[in-house]
Amino acid sequence: MFLLALVCEYLPMHNSILFVNELLYIFPMLFTSALMVISFFYPLSFFFKLPNKILRKFVEDINRFFHVMTAFIFPKKLAIGSDHAGFELKEALLPFLRELGFNVKDFGAFSEDRVDYPDVAHPLATAIEQGDFPCGILICGSGQGVNITANKHQGIRSALVWNAEIAALSRGHNNANVLALPARFMDVDTAKACILAFLSTPFEGGRHADRVAKMGCL
Repeated sequence: MFLLALVCEYLPMHNSILFVNELLYIFPMLFTSALMVISFFYPLSFFFKLPNKILRKFVEDINRFFHVMTAFIFPKKLAIGSDHAGFELKEALLPFLRELGFNVKDFGAFSEDRVDYPDVAHPLATAIEQGDFPCGILICGSGQGVNITANKHQGIRSALVWNAEIAALSRGHNNANVLALPARFMDVDTAKACILAFLSTPFEGGRHADRVAKMGCL
């Protein structure tokens, strides 16, 4: 278990999630065992000076993985698209999404040649409105262009996101069904964290449902 903790400490976040993912498929009781180990050793760490940082990271990575893999609130298919400015980030995210088990439809761009973002955002938004996909990810340089374009569709609630907290709030409070990312203002790991938060956060309903119901134009 401590070897696993060390691996999670020194691997990037997405690699540690996928590493634990493989182990959990092989050893279904690993998560329960991990909780038992943590509940026993973590309090003792304050007395025996065990490596709190490693244990804390281990807890965070296990909890993040378990939450993501068991709490995806969308069916495991999604749409993704970008213009030329978002192409590089999109290409970096595609393997990550597929490793998480998603069936991904790529709406382009398919190279760094110029693409006008409405030519990608409109078809993706239409596919979501028609029920072909439960949600989507759109990427351009600032995120603004694809976000504004997607929100021209009555059935779309696109959220421009730059960190995981905003991504979670866009789902929990606004029931967003499109995640808009600014490729020129975030790195790949930040984008992955935003995606994980977006895909695993349920809509809270209640008073937020009343507000979302008022969003559409009459």
